[in-house]
Amino acid sequence: MARIAFVGLGNMGRPMAANLVKADEEVTGFDLSPEACERFAGAGGEVAETAAQAAAGAEIVITMLPAGRHVSEAYLGEAGLLAAARPGTLFIDCSTIDVATARAVAAAAESAGMAMLDAPVSGGVGGAEAATLTFMVGGDEDAFTRARPILEKMGRNIVHAGGPGNGQAAKICNNMILGISMIGVSEAFVLAEKLGLDHQKLFDISSTASGQCWSLTTYCPVPGPVPTSPANRDYRPGFSAEMMLKDLRLAQDAASSSAASTPLGAEAAQVYSLFVNEGNGGVDFSGVVRFLRGEG
Repeated sequence: MARIAFVGLGNMGRPMAANLVKADEEVTGFDLSPEACERFAGAGGEVAETAAQAAAGAEIVITMLPAGRHVSEAYLGEAGLLAAARPGTLFIDCSTIDVATARAVAAAAESAGMAMLDAPVSGGVGGAEAATLTFMVGGDEDAFTRARPILEKMGRNIVHAGGPGNGQAAKICNNMILGISMIGVSEAFVLAEKLGLDHQKLFDISSTASGQCWSLTTYCPVPGPVPTSPANRDYRPGFSAEMMLKDLRLAQDAASSSAASTPLGAEAAQVYSLFVNEGNGGVDFSGVVRFLRGEG
């Protein structure tokens, strides 16, 4: 049994931490939201009064935070996690943030004598609840080996992507593919509707032909063909449009800083920006099909 601190008990962090509790790990959690802390306590976890208090007694500290600035604030400074933890603590940041911040915080951890991994996830809230997440991990090989048994209690596919920051690089590249492909699949269904082609017929053909992709076969943006997709529950989010826009913007920032050409990624970011600005930030990202229909 490992002593684990889990900082960030939101929609993703709470079920991830709860799965560690179910796996008989000793988990102390913290979140700025009292309600989130209460829900975690209801799942059997211990709750600390501060993030630093949670980290002080831990062998492993896991964070799941909204953005790069939150990660920097949580880890760095006199009251940060690096200062609170004991020598030899392993830090695992599961937030999705910019590559530069991930590498800067990892360097600070190394300077403090700590091991650190960036380990963003794919799989959404459903994957977090079912412990079927994919972890894309950047950092030292020894730290990855140490972290793997813990990550396997929250996910199904654990991939070491290389050195510090490479987990974040993998995540934003993957989600740029996802955002582009969801728009492409949605446009195809909108065109099919205009041409009088039934949703199910298009799905039956494309799901076994060259148009096959995850956005079609697992997360189909129209009701019917894939009963488990959010389209069948009024686009209640497994992964919100707001979160997709965040990741697409991270990809564009990375493309700009590295002089990479990503015209489709840029266009996808623009489409999701318009969709979110119409008040759809909390809608599942597959709901973009409604925007492409002109439904508003």
